[in-house]
Amino acid sequence: MKRILCYGDSLTWGYDPEKRVRIDPEYRWTGVLADKLRGEAVVIEEGQNGRTIATDDPAEGEKNGIRYIVPCLESQSPLDIMVLMLGTNDLKRKFNYCASDVACEMERFLQKVTAHNIFKMQGNMKILLVSPPHVGENIRESWLGDSFGYERAREVSMKLAPLYADLAERYGAAFLDASKFVTVSPSDSIHLDATEQKKLGEAIFGKLKEERYI
Repeated sequence: MKRILCYGDSLTWGYDPEKRVRIDPEYRWTGVLADKLRGEAVVIEEGQNGRTIATDDPAEGEKNGIRYIVPCLESQSPLDIMVLMLGTNDLKRKFNYCASDVACEMERFLQKVTAHNIFKMQGNMKILLVSPPHVGENIRESWLGDSFGYERAREVSMKLAPLYADLAERYGAAFLDASKFVTVSPSDSIHLDATEQKKLGEAIFGKLKEERYI
């Protein structure tokens, strides 16, 4: 069976925007994907709340995604596919990044993964790069609003998809714009509820099929 690594942040971990706990496995997008691929693939969940692409977080600690990716690839090897969705936490006010800054982080990440894939994995791993859903319209009313700098985070989030699409093309990855399929919950304007998690799982499954990765 194929092995699929799903590498992301709380949107992959399955943070419930209303209850503020983890959504049950079968309702997370990774669980939906696993159910659709039952008997064909093993889906490996690697989501961490607060994970950034390539930035150290002085307040929250060990959240830097680029620092953990090679150990993760090695520990979960062999791998056939990586579904990569990061960038939401890089929108936090403390980092003060513009969209091109976030894209530059993602390019560094893809450079590292591509090199490891070529030299350590014989180029066998396919990558699906997913641009995260847009920060919601109600971010000013969200308990997370101050952390994300309110409307600025939404504005930057809406500029990421074309930059990620360009990176995917340049690094030989498939690309999916999550904002075309899902909308974050008005409860916190950052996370996906169970209904939207299911939609994302179905969209990712469809894209993997379309690309003939599975």
